[in-house]
Amino acid sequence: MSLGMMILTVVAVLVFCGLLQRVLDRMYLTDRAALLLIAAMVVGSLLPNVTLGPVSVNIGGALIPLGVCAYLFIRADEALERWRTLLGSVLTGAAVYGLSILLPAEAEALPIEPMLLYGIAAGAIAWLLGRSRRGAFICGVVGVMIADITTAVVNWMQGIDQQLILGGAGLADAVVVSGVLAVLLCELVGETVERMVRKRQTVKGGNHR
Repeated sequence: MSLGMMILTVVAVLVFCGLLQRVLDRMYLTDRAALLLIAAMVVGSLLPNVTLGPVSVNIGGALIPLGVCAYLFIRADEALERWRTLLGSVLTGAAVYGLSILLPAEAEALPIEPMLLYGIAAGAIAWLLGRSRRGAFICGVVGVMIADITTAVVNWMQGIDQQLILGGAGLADAVVVSGVLAVLLCELVGETVERMVRKRQTVKGGNHR
């Protein structure tokens, strides 16, 4: 089972058990909608890619996640969140592109899966900019796409005739993995910080009595 399939399976189980209700509420999704999206990505990843000239797009690994990003971006509460999300996507793209250059080409030579690093980078950037779960997903998905597009453009400028494949590995692609991991990381860090703040406030309140 691929890393992406494993992550989505875990997410589906958590959604089914009602353990991600707060996250889904913040992303304007119901349990049913989330499960349907996961199923759509699974089915879409098995369908042929949509090819337009030098660009090939996987339905489940890129088109559906990008559609979710568009939905979340439109539903953003305020303009500031949209600007933070756009900035976060660009910064995530730069971070992922930089990591892809610095890291060894052979994934086996790394102590950690590169896609995990991409997801962590996306989640950290999104949390620092606005602590938004919606923004985290968009940063993860769009950021990886920006990095892929940047790599393709650089190759084309160097005379390398290489097709740009977005989400080409389907559910195993960094687009899906980074988007989901970014949300989970943002939720984990956000919950941890919020509990620490509440605990500190409780201690201060007790000391003032």
